[in-house]
Amino acid sequence: MSCTIIVGGFFGDEGKGKVVAHIAYKDKPVIISRGGVGPNAGHTVQVGDHKYGVRMVPSGFVYKDAKLCIGSGVLVDPRVLKQEVEMLGVKGRVFVDKRCGIITEDHIARDKGSAHLAKKIGSTGSGCGPANSDRVMRLSPQAKDVPELAEYLLDVPKAIDDELKKNNSVLLEGTQGFGISLYYGTYPFVTSKDTSASQIAADNGVGPTKIDDVIVVFKAYPTRVGEGPFSTEMSLEKSDAMGIQEFGTVTHRQRRVGGWDGDMARYSSMINGCTQAALTGIDNVDKACFGATEYAKLTKKAKDFIKQAEEDIGSPVTIISTGPEVTQIIDLRDELA
Repeated sequence: MSCTIIVGGFFGDEGKGKVVAHIAYKDKPVIISRGGVGPNAGHTVQVGDHKYGVRMVPSGFVYKDAKLCIGSGVLVDPRVLKQEVEMLGVKGRVFVDKRCGIITEDHIARDKGSAHLAKKIGSTGSGCGPANSDRVMRLSPQAKDVPELAEYLLDVPKAIDDELKKNNSVLLEGTQGFGISLYYGTYPFVTSKDTSASQIAADNGVGPTKIDDVIVVFKAYPTRVGEGPFSTEMSLEKSDAMGIQEFGTVTHRQRRVGGWDGDMARYSSMINGCTQAALTGIDNVDKACFGATEYAKLTKKAKDFIKQAEEDIGSPVTIISTGPEVTQIIDLRDELA
């Protein structure tokens, strides 16, 4: 059994939610625990005709045999959490580390009211920046201080360690993407903390020696929401003509679209310690690949693209997404073993 981290390799919106859901079904983890910033990141998971957008509950919620945890490094908005627990019907499966920082109404008001954050940086307005600022200043409440969260409280690092000692599988789910890491991204157009694999491990209290795999998710045509540099960005007219039109899960703003960035993929892979890569949106490279579930069914154009991506990333592409639905995927991990 193993402990696997899944993180985004570009600017977020790479399709991590779908990859997490697929791996959850396939690997059957006992715990799926998320790290990252907080409810400023939205993940979309499509199962059949049902599309779910989640901001607090881990994307692996669709695998019903796993405990769903939120690590101590994550900011929690109790209102968003309770709404999602009810909407998804996951009561009794969701646990919050007692040390999580809490987002208050004041944090949200300060986020939305800051011209610097709202206008220049392009913040989501979810209160994460001010909440992390108060956390650093040791002013922020913790989950254990909030009565309405009492039923969710857990020592998440201890729970994860207990399962790893039993040789059970654990999945650690990242949010956002490498390009908006506070440390390694396009500062100041970044989020309020690091988003790399090391941070996701730390957010969940899992030491580096206990991580077996780091799967970095890359998008064939990267996208970015909000302001900030985007070296391979194409015009909206061009991306629209290619049939690529996307909107942010949290902000509902139209995403900017760019071409494959090999240099960024290489650097992201290095910082994240990528052992395997997932590549999403291959159906945008060649529409003929839409819905394929076998590598042999991919076109030469798609296979050539994957080969180039592997050279850039420096690790094998073992998961290939061919459409939005969770079953529209090619999983080559068994061939790597």
